[in-house]
Amino acid sequence: QVQLVESGGGSVQAGGSLRLSCAASGDTRCIYRMGWYRQAPGKEREFVSRVDTSGSTSYADFVKGRFTISLDNAKNTVYLQMNSLKPEDTAVYYCKTSCLWSSAWGQGTQVTVSS
Repeated sequence: QVQLVESGGGSVQAGGSLRLSCAASGDTRCIYRMGWYRQAPGKEREFVSRVDTSGSTSYADFVKGRFTISLDNAKNTVYLQMNSLKPEDTAVYYCKTSCLWSSAWGQGTQVTVSS
C-alpha cells in the first residue's frame, strides 16, 4: 500500500503564498496520477488540481493562474505552489494518488488564509 503525508500548510494573509508537499512511501508503484483536493467546513471535498506521470496537468477554474502543481518522480513527491491566496482558499487540503488497481488519500493539511 502507498502512504501519503502532506505538509506545508499553515496560516497566511490574503495575497500570500504557500507550498504544499505530499510525499509518497510504501508501494510507490501506485503512482500514476496524483492530485490535490480541499474541503472547507460544511462543504464537500472538491478537486483542486492533478498531475500524472506523463506531465499532464489539470486545474479547477477557481485556482487557475494562481496555483501550480508539479511532480518529482525521483522523490515520489507532488507539490502545490499556491500564490495570491484568498480567504476562500481556507480548507483542509488532501493529497490523493491513483493507479490502475488502487487509490489512497493523505491525512490532510490545514491552510488558513486571513483577510
